[in-house]
Amino acid sequence: MTTLPLSGIRVVDFTQVMLGPCCTQMLADYGADVIKIEKEKIGDLSRWSLGSDPDGLNNPVFCSLNRNKRSLALDLKRDDARAAVLALIDQADVVVNNFRPGVMERMGFGYEALRARNPRLIFAVGTGYGLTGPYEHKGGQDVLAQAVSGVMRRKSDQSHPLSIYATPLADFSAGMHLVQGILLALLHREKTGEGQQVAVSLYSSMLAMQMQEGTVHMMRNRELNWGAFPLTGVFETTDGAIVMVGAFKQNPLQDICAALEIEDLSANPRYANFDLQMQHRPELQTVFREEFRKNSTAHWIARLEGVDILCAPVRTIADALQDEQTLINRMILDAGETPAGPIRLIGSPIDMSAAEVTVRIPPPRLGEHNAEILALLGEKSREDAA
Repeated sequence: MTTLPLSGIRVVDFTQVMLGPCCTQMLADYGADVIKIEKEKIGDLSRWSLGSDPDGLNNPVFCSLNRNKRSLALDLKRDDARAAVLALIDQADVVVNNFRPGVMERMGFGYEALRARNPRLIFAVGTGYGLTGPYEHKGGQDVLAQAVSGVMRRKSDQSHPLSIYATPLADFSAGMHLVQGILLALLHREKTGEGQQVAVSLYSSMLAMQMQEGTVHMMRNRELNWGAFPLTGVFETTDGAIVMVGAFKQNPLQDICAALEIEDLSANPRYANFDLQMQHRPELQTVFREEFRKNSTAHWIARLEGVDILCAPVRTIADALQDEQTLINRMILDAGETPAGPIRLIGSPIDMSAAEVTVRIPPPRLGEHNAEILALLGEKSREDAA
């Protein structure tokens, strides 16, 4: 049996919805024993997303983020439930939450209190804006982070209206940053024996995603917008759309024109260099749009790849899920059957030759593992007393 890299690491997981659960799922995928603390009778709010799963047993949003975890559903207002959670934390390596600052403290599970009980503990927290500062107590959410960080204002075409990016970039990026912080803290503890607090925020993660753009602004007081480059864009074809990136070559415009079978626009003084192409971008984009509308996506992919211009078809998620490359990359995981149907999940993007991700534990029913977890605590108490 394969020994996964995080085997033997126990994580007490207070997280819900997305930022935290995508972090703890990554830890669970690679071997950590993740015990998900859920509110009795209600559980993780994502169990009730979409409004299409009245019993909360097979909700795809919840399933997508909670494989390989055990569910412990408790009423934390009860003394015995709180005592059970503290007993778990005493044995844990990591505690993760994504509440607003102060919530864990009010429940009696703040960092200082837990560190006094377990000095080796890594206390990981994801927030909207940070643990301190003027936005400390504001509710954080992915779309809000897109807005306040400047991401939403950055468009490849300024004529387009402001809009919400449809995939939760902030949640996922902050979740992966939280994974990185936890792994770094585990390495630090291995060297020093000391635990510590690790914190990330949606806001900071969105700023970090703009590291190039932010640095160009601070050092040159100008905007860097890769999507607005003159030879880059999305263009409709007769049967769909294509995206083209005309870059990383000495004269990409010449090659694009060859693929389109039109005159070499790079020989025109108006488009002789990058700065002039930026100045006349609307004209170039109009030419490209007119030409790409004349033939199919497959035709233009072949033509552009023939002159080594980067391009790809613009597809739906359904198209991507059916692609042979998706299967070869092991990005589809089957997690078994339920009365409501099969559970099929997106896999891990990290491919380790000695640690393949599998579904060891299907997404749990609320409180599914109460008996076994509480029984383990009872056995540990008896061992300590012996």
